[in-house]
Amino acid sequence: MTHVSARRGALYVSVAATAWGTGGAAGSLLFDTGGLGPVGVSLWRYLLGAAFLLLLTRGTPFTWNGRTLLVGAGMAVYQTAYFAAIAHAGVALATVVTMGATPVFTALGSRFLLRERLGRIALGALAAALAGLLLLTGEAALRAGSFPGIAFALVSAAGYAGVTLLSRHGRDDDPRAAAVGGFVVGAVCLAPFALAEGVVPEVSWASVALLGYLGAVPTALAYGLFFRALTALRATTVSIISLGEAVGAALLGVLLFGERLTPVAWSGCVLLLAAVTVLAARAETA
Repeated sequence: MTHVSARRGALYVSVAATAWGTGGAAGSLLFDTGGLGPVGVSLWRYLLGAAFLLLLTRGTPFTWNGRTLLVGAGMAVYQTAYFAAIAHAGVALATVVTMGATPVFTALGSRFLLRERLGRIALGALAAALAGLLLLTGEAALRAGSFPGIAFALVSAAGYAGVTLLSRHGRDDDPRAAAVGGFVVGAVCLAPFALAEGVVPEVSWASVALLGYLGAVPTALAYGLFFRALTALRATTVSIISLGEAVGAALLGVLLFGERLTPVAWSGCVLLLAAVTVLAARAETA
């Protein structure tokens, strides 16, 4: 496997986070044009993501292990719990709790499980990023307060942190195999719930294009880069840079859905981007 430098790893995570930010918009459009629910969209996302990666790496042997099963189960948990949080508390609260708790859980796990220490730059970036996230989404989150929603969001954050820590622990594994295996296992875990919800989309050019985009860019490309970055960067560093997804999602909401950000929210965008940029420029290796 080709070595990935820390700078390149930071670039990979930044691109992945940007792509993930577009995934929410694509999923939201699919709810309207494809007649699918959240779990059905997630199932198609994983199936198409696996198909795209297998197509791009055909002829390349994959080696899966027990860690692959755990990563896939973790992906199913955090995706399902995230959508459950949205259903109970709305997008704003689900986003701020899930994305805010994930780097904290990851930092704790990496310290005690992986023996990774955080430097002052990483700690400062984490504090600034969390402050920016609260400024960006906190006002809407407070209006949509919901204990069940918060509980589901914390479960989602724990699942996402688990995927990050497991993948970092297995950094010598093939990142392509980790991504494909995670998609397949995640799809199997989601299948019973998706079948109950409905998995056959309404066929139209819009729904086909959106499903194709969702499988190719925010899934196959983004997770492929994410798992590759974990071979070079600390788990907490990756989780903090990933917070840039919130900025991308907010900007898409403004551009595509006519949402409006307050001056406080725009300040949060700037602070969050600054924290991510500083950490990416000073990426810490293992």
